[in-house]
Amino acid sequence: MPGFTGGAPLWWYAVLGVVLVVPLFWRRRWPRGVFAAVSGISFVQWCLGVEPTPFNLAVLVAMYTVASLCSARWAVVAGLVTELGLALAFGRITEDPDFETWASTSVFVVAIWISGIYANTRRRYLEGLEERAERAERERDQRARLAAAEERARIARELHDVVAHNVSVMIVQADGAAYAIEGDPELARQAVRTISATGRRALAEMRRMVGVLRADGGEAEDYAPQPSLAELDDLVARVRSSGLPVEFRVVGDPVELPEGEQLTVYRIVQEALTNTLKHGGPGSAASVELEYGVRELVVRVSDDGRGAAAQSRPGGHGLVGMRERAAVFGGTVQAGPRPGGGFGVVARLPVGELGADRAA
Repeated sequence: MPGFTGGAPLWWYAVLGVVLVVPLFWRRRWPRGVFAAVSGISFVQWCLGVEPTPFNLAVLVAMYTVASLCSARWAVVAGLVTELGLALAFGRITEDPDFETWASTSVFVVAIWISGIYANTRRRYLEGLEERAERAERERDQRARLAAAEERARIARELHDVVAHNVSVMIVQADGAAYAIEGDPELARQAVRTISATGRRALAEMRRMVGVLRADGGEAEDYAPQPSLAELDDLVARVRSSGLPVEFRVVGDPVELPEGEQLTVYRIVQEALTNTLKHGGPGSAASVELEYGVRELVVRVSDDGRGAAAQSRPGGHGLVGMRERAAVFGGTVQAGPRPGGGFGVVARLPVGELGADRAA
């Protein structure tokens, strides 16, 4: 076109500046489109013979944006296109091409391109760190929710064991006091005293558990220790005082068990005797046996009552709690009606290092 071989009117440079610079405002939203637009306009400028202007630096800005926001493939394409444009422009404006000058200019372009690649790599690295941090936070929250659910289940079992046992004892004693209040006032007074002591004990244990729930990491309060195998004699004595004959025996040489496993044995015996109190019926008797073996402790609680059907009904929280407690230490619990009548509970728990490893 005439007039465009060696120069161009001033208004042409103004229009060229607008069409090269304005697209840069959308380079982050459409980096490849903006780069294609400004490089295409620069190519048309070269075809028309218009000399390069400072506005043509928009190609370098668009190339940097592609390198910093797009994939490596598009970054390489943008770099090659920019180098090609530089070679075309350099060949047009110099009558005697100087390779050293073109090489030094290319180093400047490559430096901008590498800066974009570095920015892209760093951005992706930071995004990866943020994603891993968010994933770790989600996993931590999930673990916290699971731990809270397990703790609620444990506390529910504790509350069930404590309340069910003590309330069953109180009911049996209250019924006995009602029958004996006229014929044997002294026996009635003894039953009432047992009801009072049992109620206070139940209230103390419930307060202990509620206190643990309210603990916020401050100074630890003094709470009653968790029951252990040493308290089994007291448990059997309380059940006997409620009117249920209980035979308690230990077979084998006792071994030292972790506190958690001792609590599990205590709660299993407590729940089984509570079920006998509730469902065994009048005239029933129970037996508790702890058999220590080389690798396991076998806990047997049986009765000759008539409440086997009531005890073994599905959905009972007591039997579920027994099995869950035993499973923590790799043990098992079997419960059901006995062939000769009554109901039996057999729990098997590993002892020694085996039980400690499974609990961990």
